[in-house]
Formats: sequence, C-alpha cells, structure tokens
Amino acid sequence: MKTDRIILGIDPGTTIMGYGLIHQKGNVMEMMVMGVLKLGKYPNQAIKLKKIFDRTLELIREHHPDELAVEAPFFGKNIQSMLKLGRAQGVAMAAALYCDIPIFEYSPRKIKQSITGNGNASKEQVSAMLQTLLNIKEQPEFLDATDGLAAAVCHYFQSGKVAGGTSFTGWKAFLSQNPDRLG
Repeated sequence: MKTDRIILGIDPGTTIMGYGLIHQKGNVMEMMVMGVLKLGKYPNQAIKLKKIFDRTLELIREHHPDELAVEAPFFGKNIQSMLKLGRAQGVAMAAALYCDIPIFEYSPRKIKQSITGNGNASKEQVSAMLQTLLNIKEQPEFLDATDGLAAAVCHYFQSGKVAGGTSFTGWKAFLSQNPDRLG
C-alpha cells in the first residue's frame, strides 16, 4: 500500500455535497481542503447530478487523489430520497472511475464508528473529533464538509497497514500510537 497518498472523501447529497481531502505521508495524515457544493438553487435533478459530476472532476484534477472514499446511502423510509441520494453517489463514483481512481464505500455507521468510536455519533461529534485529529481551527458552516472529510479519514483508518507495518483499526488505535496528535 502507498504510504504517500491523497484520499478524497465525499458525502453525497442532492441539496449539499460535502467533500474533504487528506494527504497521508507515512503514518501522518493532514487535511488539505474541505468544503461543500450547494445544489439547492438548481431547478432539477439532472442539473444537480451534472454539477456533482463536474465538481468531483474538478477536485480530482486539482488535487490528484489516489483513492475515493464515499459514504454509502443509508436505508430510509423515503424511497424517493434514497433514489436521489444513490444517483448523487453514483455520479461522484462515475467521475472517479472516469479518472481511473479506486473507490471505497463506507456506511454512515462505519464512518462514525471509525472517527468517534460510536456508530451512532452525531454530525457534531464527528466534526469535533476531526477538529482534534486534524488540528482544524474552527468548525465549518456546513457539517456536510466534515462528513466528506470523515469518509476520507475513515478510509485512512480502514486501509490497514501504513508506514512501518503499523495497523490502525480506528481512531483509538491511531491516537494510542500517535499521542502527540491529540492537542
């Protein structure tokens, strides 16, 4: 496995898509950028999907990620919402596939568990832990941004072996082996 890589994380959505990129250098991860793509102003689903595809391609071309980690749609009661979310995820994945970037999918529960140790953690708890792990000074306006970043960090933790043969199973293992990262 590469020990110098860039991971793009995406939290797909049809109103707001969150994204974050981390750079892994050995067994250290640094946040590169996080943000959101606001889609509420676009009149129909097809245009929103095109915007997601275009923005994902822009992020890939600008930052050259080695891998994409994407949050899987969760199962809910509203079938129309799930369908829209699945399409949003699909076009982000298609952009990565178009650029030959490997895709890794994680459930929302797995991402939360990997970041906070609790699969039922709130968005605020995930954001707070990411602030600690990555030395982020302030919480973003939209927690969708930290959700995208969380997908990337989850993939970093779940990837197993890193420099020196160290294996991390989640944030607790990472912090125990990197106590200097806890601010």
